[in-house]
Amino acid sequence: MAMKSIVLELWEDFLALFYPPYCRACLGSLVKGEHLICTACMLEMPQTHYHQNLNNPFYERLSLRFPICYALALFHFSKKGKVQRVLHALKYKNQPELGVYLGKLYGSQLVSAKFTKSVDLIIPVPLFAARQRTRGYNQSSQFALGLAEKMNLPIDESVLERVTATQTQTRKSKLHRWTNVAAVFHVKKPQAIHKKHILLVDDVITTGSTIEACAQALLQ
Repeated sequence: MAMKSIVLELWEDFLALFYPPYCRACLGSLVKGEHLICTACMLEMPQTHYHQNLNNPFYERLSLRFPICYALALFHFSKKGKVQRVLHALKYKNQPELGVYLGKLYGSQLVSAKFTKSVDLIIPVPLFAARQRTRGYNQSSQFALGLAEKMNLPIDESVLERVTATQTQTRKSKLHRWTNVAAVFHVKKPQAIHKKHILLVDDVITTGSTIEACAQALLQ
């Protein structure tokens, strides 16, 4: 086993000579021990720490619109910042491993804060089937997979489906965002969520219209 590990490490070092790993946030080189995002960028990317402050602005906003226990997020988003660059790579540059990596990162924090005890099932916000085929994966599912692994919780992508394609939410007003997603989600397996406490996962939250529409479908 030790010999196999040494050979793998030597092979990775050899590959790094020709294909040096780079940080998805700053595009600089990664050093040994770093993975996908360099240490400097990880320290610069603004984490919310909302799991340490349950009455956070995110919770205060969403709890007025549908019943929830918690509302949490890993990073604060800012345009043209490193968080946006990482999310752009995840969504549009065929790098699903970024979602899993970030999910594991946040999952570890949530395990330390003992959030696993109150969750029965993880459900990612679905993409429309045609869009997922084009992209090859659902970025929210990748983040959810990382969470599920670290939190040791089941994940089910078959419960909720997006039955109508929607236009991108970028540059839409709050009202138009809501009308864009109000009736596009359908619960295929209501028995799978009966009396379950669900962790609903999306990659980016702006006005909260998409996640609210998902939550309303699940609640109904």
